[in-house]
Amino acid sequence: MSASRLSAWLPVLAWAALIFALSSIPHLGTGLGTWDTVLRKGAHVTEYAIFGLLLLRAIGRELPAFLLGVSYAITDEVHQHFVSGRHASPIDVAIDSVGILIGILFLSRAQRLAR
Repeated sequence: MSASRLSAWLPVLAWAALIFALSSIPHLGTGLGTWDTVLRKGAHVTEYAIFGLLLLRAIGRELPAFLLGVSYAITDEVHQHFVSGRHASPIDVAIDSVGILIGILFLSRAQRLAR
């Protein structure tokens, strides 16, 4: 693998590992009731927006980056199914997908403005 490809994919792999590590935390919650839900869903959007941005940077095309990101979100939910105190949620996949789309659109727009 060339150095430029490695520099494009290493952040993607590192971020995916961070998402995996966060998903491995059992009984993740703050006890803040409704705010807990708002904060956790906001974190989903943010972490997957960054992931989408990194995927687009590595792949260079929006649709493949989006599809790969959504595929990872699905596997992340399957992983959470096996973590004590966590559960798999199709709603979270949808929220993650919105985050991925935000990250991809942000980078696409920034790249267009830079040209």
